[in-house]
Amino acid sequence: MAKKISIGTWAYAFGPYQNNPVPFDAVVRRCAEIGLDGIEIGAFRPHIHPEDYPMKADRDRVKALLRANGLGVSGLAADFWATPGPGTKEAEKGDLYFNLFKKNLQLCLDLDSPSIRVDTVQAPNALEGKARDEARKRIVAQWKRCAQAAEDFGIKMVWEFEPGFIFNKPSEVIQIVEEVDHPNFKVMFDTCHAYMCSVVGARQYGKKETLKGGVVEFARKLKGKIGHIHLIDSDGTLHGDETSTHRPFGEGKINFDEVIPAIVEDAGFHGEWWTIDLCFWPQAWEVTEAALKFLKPYAEKY
Repeated sequence: MAKKISIGTWAYAFGPYQNNPVPFDAVVRRCAEIGLDGIEIGAFRPHIHPEDYPMKADRDRVKALLRANGLGVSGLAADFWATPGPGTKEAEKGDLYFNLFKKNLQLCLDLDSPSIRVDTVQAPNALEGKARDEARKRIVAQWKRCAQAAEDFGIKMVWEFEPGFIFNKPSEVIQIVEEVDHPNFKVMFDTCHAYMCSVVGARQYGKKETLKGGVVEFARKLKGKIGHIHLIDSDGTLHGDETSTHRPFGEGKINFDEVIPAIVEDAGFHGEWWTIDLCFWPQAWEVTEAALKFLKPYAEKY
């Protein structure tokens, strides 16, 4: 059976779409029309933020909309950006971070999302020396606890590393996953971010670290540790000097004939969902169908 293909709804609400976002219901209808199997929910305003959909009835209406259009949910990207990151002392006060995690975990349950995405929130060079070690230890402690809470309810927890956030070197990614050391905590492997982190070494703290084998080697080093994937191309540049430019398939430098087998066969990722990520791409709405056509043969093969 072919893998199911979804797309992240944030592509139509962030960046170039911020001042004129595509309404969530329009995204759902369009995704169904072109033949996608599902969506990955960006739990950010103006889409499905937990505070805007506080009641079960509110969330049931979202589920009904998805069912009516024959779409599933591949995951949920929670909004942690308005609060201190998991590596800060502030996040520990009153269980601020953990409570926010649980709020979004409940949204996952109510919308039948199989996974919840997290990130480190802070900027790559926000901390130096001993402060970085302390932040990493706090992150590990927070995420151990969150991973267990998610496991208790059957939701997978995945960390999306990227150039725009602290701890983005390949060795740092591997270190944190190994230190969390929880069966329900995995990496979200975004091919574009993986390229920028392992080939370009973008926005890394201190000495730049890249891998000779690039994205393929990075995937192999994460064998058994990949819990979800985002697929899109990279041209080796940053969007707004902050995070990876998510360029449409075929317009970048990633060889998917090599990278996809490395993720699936070498790294052992066997999840049922593959998610297209067109975050910050100015013509995301126009190129979505082409992205699906590009990916379909791979999804059928693997």
